[in-house]
Amino acid sequence: MDTLLSMKVFCQVVHSGSFTRAAEQLDISVPMASKHVAHLERSLNARLLYRNNRRLSLTEQGEAYHRDCLAALDMLEQAAARAAGSTARPQGRLRVSIPVWFANPVFAGWMSEYRQRYPEVSLQLTLTNHSVNLDGDGEDIALRLSKQPAENLIARALAEIEFCLVAAPAYLAAHGTPAAPQDLAAHQAILPSYTDVSSLPLRRHGETHTAELQAAIYSNNTQMIYQLVCAGAGVGYLPEWLLRADIQTGRLRRLLPDYQAAPLPFYAVYTQRKLLSAKVRSFIDFMVEKAAGEAT
Repeated sequence: MDTLLSMKVFCQVVHSGSFTRAAEQLDISVPMASKHVAHLERSLNARLLYRNNRRLSLTEQGEAYHRDCLAALDMLEQAAARAAGSTARPQGRLRVSIPVWFANPVFAGWMSEYRQRYPEVSLQLTLTNHSVNLDGDGEDIALRLSKQPAENLIARALAEIEFCLVAAPAYLAAHGTPAAPQDLAAHQAILPSYTDVSSLPLRRHGETHTAELQAAIYSNNTQMIYQLVCAGAGVGYLPEWLLRADIQTGRLRRLLPDYQAAPLPFYAVYTQRKLLSAKVRSFIDFMVEKAAGEAT
């Protein structure tokens, strides 16, 4: 049997969670899908999947092989896309899931530039702070900040995003300006409800200090947190991209500028496809280019 095709079938079975759904996606019979996975298990002399009537699960060897298969197939797809670059043209609707705070001038400028470069691609941008099912929710690609991307997704590292402690001048005039991390415990903080940032490790001169943030208000929306901080409701811990213009104009002041918080890795993530479309590839390559420029 064709081992490369068997690898594709295996990855689709894992992604779909069943042989039946995988066979439907690949337009082959269920027995044929099963034969492809059995072919791999014989070739590797290792069991890749646990099977029962209710669900499938990967063995330990299967998990490692699945990761390697995704990386190998993605590399082959990239090579094919480059070879077909003269004829493949990015076009059609591209559905992208992005964090709420990406509604900022930096990212908006990037999307305007992307549309100028690829006018035949229409963008559908969905803003959410929650993970999405890239297949079930109909998204083509997601941009996410994560220390550990999900193993069932292909993740392309783009950059690291810096976060800052900030407050409005009016708030600082009323409550004072913290001079050290421990001073923040006495201040009101506006914090996200979708992740815990109440205890922040901050580094200075090679030493780590912990800042404890006491929430006065929680919100599940980063833009709401930003607006509350701008209104003087308290201290915020927000992405530097979102704050850049406000810090430059003095609308917000950066707190403890000599202390650095660990940046968060920024990824483009997408699912395994039989063929990565030209529009998805163009968007990934564009984001790699822009994020690299942002980091320099």
